Amino acid sequence: MTQATLADTTPIPRRRIVSWALWDAGSAGFNTIVITFVFSTYLASNSFVSPDIVAAAGSNASNAALVAAKAHNASVVSTALTVAGLLIAVLAPLLGQRSDGTGKRKLWLGVNTGIVIVVMIAMVFVAPIPSYLLLGACLLALGSVVIEFANVNYNAMLVQVSTPKNVGRVSSWGWGAGYLGGIVLLVILLVLFIQSFGVEGHAGLLGLDSSIAGGVWTVRFAILASAAWFALFAVPLFLAVPEVPPTGPARERLSILGSYRRIGRTIAELYRKNPQVLLFLSASAVYRDGIAAVFTFGAIIAAVVFGFTPTEVLYFAVAANVVAGTGAFLAGRLDDRLGAKTIIVVCVGGLVVAAVAILFVGDGKAGFWACGLFLSLFVGPAQSSSRSFLARVTPPGREGEIFGLYATTGRAVSFLAPALFTLFVTLTGDTRFGAIGIAIVLTVGLVLMTRVHATQRAID
Repeated sequence: MTQATLADTTPIPRRRIVSWALWDAGSAGFNTIVITFVFSTYLASNSFVSPDIVAAAGSNASNAALVAAKAHNASVVSTALTVAGLLIAVLAPLLGQRSDGTGKRKLWLGVNTGIVIVVMIAMVFVAPIPSYLLLGACLLALGSVVIEFANVNYNAMLVQVSTPKNVGRVSSWGWGAGYLGGIVLLVILLVLFIQSFGVEGHAGLLGLDSSIAGGVWTVRFAILASAAWFALFAVPLFLAVPEVPPTGPARERLSILGSYRRIGRTIAELYRKNPQVLLFLSASAVYRDGIAAVFTFGAIIAAVVFGFTPTEVLYFAVAANVVAGTGAFLAGRLDDRLGAKTIIVVCVGGLVVAAVAILFVGDGKAGFWACGLFLSLFVGPAQSSSRSFLARVTPPGREGEIFGLYATTGRAVSFLAPALFTLFVTLTGDTRFGAIGIAIVLTVGLVLMTRVHATQRAID
C-alpha cells in the first residue's frame, strides 16, 4: 500500500471521490441540524425554563424572571461550548498527528463518526425539563468536540481523493455536498417534523406532539432522523477510501508528551523555513471566525431585527444552503485555474460587503433576504479554497497534524467575532449593528490574507 499524496498524478476513481464527499453530506445532520438550527435552539427555548416562570410571564416575553431564566440557560450552553472549544484547541493537532503516525486515519474518522452518531441518539432523551438542560448542554459540547476531531481526519483525506490538477474542485465538491445534504435534510425535517399544518400542538406530516407538556417530540425525533442520515451517508467513505500507511518518522509510537514536542518542532520549523504557512493559518483563523459568526448570529439578526419566525428562519436556511452549495460547486474549477488565494480574497471581500449592506437595507424582510443570499454565495468557496490551499503545501504523511493545527488556530481566535458583535450591540443598543463587529473581523482576515503568497513551496 503506497502513500497517497498531491505529488501523485494517478487519476482517482470517481467512486472514491463521491464516497468521500458523501461523508460531508451526512455530517450536515450534526452541523446544520444540531449545532445551528434545531437542537441548540431547542435548548435556548422556553422548554427548559421552569413552567411556573413561563406561566407567570404569560405572553410578556420581556418579563424579568423569564429573561433571567433564559439568560441562565444560555450561559450554561455557552459555558459548555467554551470548554469544548478549549479541548479542541488543545487536542486537535495531537490527535491528527497521532492518526498520521499510526496509519489509522480512516479508523479514527470512523470512531469519531460513531461517537457523534451515538451522542445524537442520546439527545433524543433530553426531555423539555429544566433539570435536563445540563445533560443537553454536555451532549452538545461533546458532539462539537468529536465532530471537530472527525473533521481533522476527514480534511486530511483530501490528498487521498485528489490530484494537483483537481484538488480545488474536489474540495469544493465536499463543501457543496455538505450544503446539499443540509438542504435536503432540512426539507425532510420541515415536512415530517417541524412545519405546522394547522393542528394545534402538533407539527409535521407525522403529527408529533410539539408542545412542551407533550415532550416536544418534533425536535427530538428530528435529531434521531438526523443521526440516521449521518450514519447512512458516512458508510460509503469507509468502503471506498483506503487507509493510509504510517510513513517516515511517524512510524514511531510517540507518547503524548512526545507528540506535543513534535508539534512544537513543527511550528518552530514553519516559523524558520516557511513563515508564509503560519501567516496563512493566522489569516484563515481570523476570517473563518468571521464566517462562523455569520452562521451564529445571522439567525439572531433575522429574528430580532427583521422579525423572522422560527419557521421563516428555517426557510431562509434552506435557501442560503442552496446558494452556498451552488457557489462552492462553481468555485471549484476556478480554484484550480486561478489559485486558492484569489478565490479566498474575492469571497472574503464579498462577505465584508454583504455584512456592511445589512446596515442600510431598512427593516423589510426582502432586504435581509437579498443581503443574506448574496453573502451565502461566498461562504462555501472561501471555506473550500482554504482547505485546498493548505492541502497543497502539506507534506505526505503529516496531513492530520497540519489540519489539526488548522483547527487549533481557528479555535484560538474564536472569541473575536462574538466579542465584537456583543460590543457593538451594547454600544448602540441595536442588534443590527453587531454586523459591524463581524465585518471588522472579516476585514482583518482579508488584509492578512492579501499578504500571503499566492503560490508556495510545500512545507519541508
